[in-house]
Amino acid sequence: MPRIPLLSGSRLVIVTAPDDAVVLRPPPPGPGVADVAAAVRDALRFPLEGEPLEALVGRRARATILVETPALPLPGSPQDPRQLAVVAVIEELERLGIETGYQTILVTSGLARRAGQRDVETLVTPETARRFHGRVVVHDVADPDLVTIGEHEGRPLRVNPALVDTELVVVVTAAETVVHGGPATLLAAGGAEALRAVASTSLLETSGSPGWAAAVALERALARRVPLVGASIVLHHPIVSGALRGYPYEPEALERIASSPLRHLFGAVPGGVRQRILRAVPIELTVAAAFAGPPSVAHAEALLRAVELRYAELDRPLDALVVGVPRVTPYLPRERPNPLLASYMGLGLALRLWRNAFPVAPGGTAVLLNRFTRHFAHPTQQPYRAFFNALRAPGTREELLADAERAAAEDARGLEMYRSGRACHPLLPFRDWESCRPALDRLGTVLIAGCRDGVAARQLGFVPAHGVGAALDMARAQAGEGARIGFLLSPPYFPLRVGG
Repeated sequence: MPRIPLLSGSRLVIVTAPDDAVVLRPPPPGPGVADVAAAVRDALRFPLEGEPLEALVGRRARATILVETPALPLPGSPQDPRQLAVVAVIEELERLGIETGYQTILVTSGLARRAGQRDVETLVTPETARRFHGRVVVHDVADPDLVTIGEHEGRPLRVNPALVDTELVVVVTAAETVVHGGPATLLAAGGAEALRAVASTSLLETSGSPGWAAAVALERALARRVPLVGASIVLHHPIVSGALRGYPYEPEALERIASSPLRHLFGAVPGGVRQRILRAVPIELTVAAAFAGPPSVAHAEALLRAVELRYAELDRPLDALVVGVPRVTPYLPRERPNPLLASYMGLGLALRLWRNAFPVAPGGTAVLLNRFTRHFAHPTQQPYRAFFNALRAPGTREELLADAERAAAEDARGLEMYRSGRACHPLLPFRDWESCRPALDRLGTVLIAGCRDGVAARQLGFVPAHGVGAALDMARAQAGEGARIGFLLSPPYFPLRVGG
């Protein structure tokens, strides 16, 4: 029987899988681009569609560079290639006559906590940070001065004034999903109404994605007012060094980690120490390609390339799928996830990275490995505490959450904490839960293996299980004889191309 190491929080769980188990493993990262800045410059000079950057600049004297905080992929790296991409755009604008004093960097985190000074400084190299003389604006989705430039399906499309009070907009992102990067970054630089409504059945397919449709509508509305170009880079999967080298790409790395005597010592230390050890593991991110053009065009091409480089093949949907949930949040700053964020990681992120078909058969089982304790980092995750408190009242979950969301939208204290950069937006927990809906609508049962807070699991409609073995027994009992059980080796979470 194969032994499979999976992350559950900060713990390394060794699962003894059945011989017929389906082990889903991403391909190893390929060779990276030697000069990221040169690749971005070449992409802007030869875009997939539209005019090159030089023609767009012309006699214009001001430009806004829109970037997003590097929350994805997981795990990330302090030396993120997006730094070099942003620097390349700054320098190219300088070369074309727009000095840094007339450039504005607009940073957006969407509904997540607003970036602080330390976060902003990591978006470019230290040398560029020292010599940049332009404005740096951190977007506020609750800003009453947002500019309305159109509407989509009855919702206003509003954007930061820095996107309209300028003569050129350049969007610099990495291709992660249809709602992360590209035109979705423009949406993240808008108002909370449109962001709350962002949804996508699959994070890799534009069809059936209202979030993509809204982002493209906003892009077109903005392009009618100001010249607009996007640069999208394709990131390889992270390369991990040290004791975890080769994981999860190489089969021999799985056996080496499962057999290592150090894993027992690692499991014996406190959780906080384990997390610091994991954060200290060297991680490298490399770039496979860069594309430019209208943000939606460049992003779509980059995302297709990223999927082809990262995907694992699954011949047909599984009866049950086991997903490890690490002890980090999908947003910055990286913190210990509460039960809703752990659910979002497994159901809203890992189980939405598919093409062609959902990876679990209708009515099947998802097993999330996480302790699921109600710990809310203060003050960043306080809106999540309000989410769980709302579920304590009598009534159906849908009714309670609808009432709680209306209250959150008008929560003056919660909005003040968001605007000051201390917490996420009060509506983020509700969007995270809605992101789990596509998976929940297809699954029959969600089991929380290793659950230490059964109340929290049941509040969300999940079934707590003492450990992985008990969860697998429950999954087999539900699926019947010949159940196909899969194990998703992660992080990083990777695309699944599903047949059948």
